[in-house]
Amino acid sequence: MTIPAAVRHAAREFGDAEAVAEPDGPRLTYRELYERASEVARALVANGIAPGDRVAIWCPNTAAWVLAALGSLAAGATLVPVSTRFTGPEALDVISRSGARALFVAEDFLGTDRLAALRAAAAAPDATGSLARLAITVRVRDGLDELTERGVATAPSKAAARAAAVRAEDVSDILFTSGTTGRSKGAMSSHGSTLSVARSWADCAGLTADDRYLVVNPFFHSFGFKAGILACLASGACMVPLPVFDAVNTMALIDAERITVLPGAPTIYQTILDHPERDRFDLSSLRLAVTGAANVPAVLLERMSRELSFQVVLTAYGLTEAVVATMCRPGDSPRTVAQTCGRAAAGFSVQVAGPDGGRAAPGETGEILLRGPNMMLGYLDDPVATAEAIDSDGWLHTGDVGRLDDAGYLTITDRLKDMYICGGFNVYPAEVEQVLARLDGVAESAVVGVPDDRLGEVGRAYVVARTGRVLDEAMVLDFCRARLANYKVPRRVEFRDALPRNPSGKVLKRLLRGEP
Repeated sequence: MTIPAAVRHAAREFGDAEAVAEPDGPRLTYRELYERASEVARALVANGIAPGDRVAIWCPNTAAWVLAALGSLAAGATLVPVSTRFTGPEALDVISRSGARALFVAEDFLGTDRLAALRAAAAAPDATGSLARLAITVRVRDGLDELTERGVATAPSKAAARAAAVRAEDVSDILFTSGTTGRSKGAMSSHGSTLSVARSWADCAGLTADDRYLVVNPFFHSFGFKAGILACLASGACMVPLPVFDAVNTMALIDAERITVLPGAPTIYQTILDHPERDRFDLSSLRLAVTGAANVPAVLLERMSRELSFQVVLTAYGLTEAVVATMCRPGDSPRTVAQTCGRAAAGFSVQVAGPDGGRAAPGETGEILLRGPNMMLGYLDDPVATAEAIDSDGWLHTGDVGRLDDAGYLTITDRLKDMYICGGFNVYPAEVEQVLARLDGVAESAVVGVPDDRLGEVGRAYVVARTGRVLDEAMVLDFCRARLANYKVPRRVEFRDALPRNPSGKVLKRLLRGEP
């Protein structure tokens, strides 16, 4: 029940079967995956990385990400994935607060030198973090050969002993997720729970060693790492990493690699279905889709089965603190898949809180609570936030609102929090509002999610300018783009003389969204 043990087991179980098939990059069997990851572990040990040290990865979906992650875990380290969409200041915050001792970074990705951006953020007068704890920085270019050459001094037996010493209860990863206060929190998970969730996802989805899984979901996200890399590791499926979603490139890969599994946000399927060049490609190999990052229209699920040849289309519900909590199963009716997020999975119990704090009856709406062995251990260095999220009975308060039917299937109806989902990524308005507050001339602001045909939801910012100051939409958006990942940047800005408030002074965001 540790990830290094699972890698070793997969090498024995699946041997020469293809494990990673990077387009225009390395193709590794499961045996080679184990050997290469062990080389990374030897190099990290040689460079002084100790058990429990944190290793950050700021790279796109590539074979190098997989090897860096599995090698770090084999060295007894804890993984800290960093979003490739983060700006330098955002990445600095995560790397600094995690206390990372090592960093794998892709310097040039999407036209940005990330290492330069990170160093510039650390050197800025208003820097909110430091790189002082970093003992090793690995520039990931075409691979990890330069790093692994440093591991020759470490005997394979020493690295193997380090991997064997990892325990199921040790922290495997810290995934940072923003909260409604705008300050990100690091959700810590153990090796045992992380593997259990991955195996449960693979079992529920029916993933097998015959599958070829196009991993569009980013590895820095639990969907890409745990329901992607580790789910393949548990089932023997071949992972095909995709650094950036592009409809034409994705369809070409499905055709060339005979992809069978394509999970992702609804916007991915919608984009493929509506693309004018879709008929150029043979997409008939597709058999399994899993979605649920946003509300999924029933008509989309119907089109996925009818026009993309998916034999199985499933919906699921999860969050960073629990990864996957509910999931539909193959054989569930189209109506169940379209109208629910499935039933409890991965050892979770699901409960809906009634208005009196007790358990709601089937069909009654309330806050969704989760409890089970595969929940996070807590938030990094934040016992207050941990206590607020997990009550004394062990229930995780998700902040989402929904109802359970008589068969235990969950339907999400609303959110207690203001969070909205843009293209499959969670956006927390408070974080955006904090950035807007730093723009000279902004008196106050409120950000809400509004419907969008392509991305599901996008941000709209309502801004009140300071008296005598002149702002325009371009100024506000340019300011946000320099400080926020692109999915967090509002798409529209509206200026108001004042924001609607209730008698206690709280902004009434429902009125901004046009709700009664």
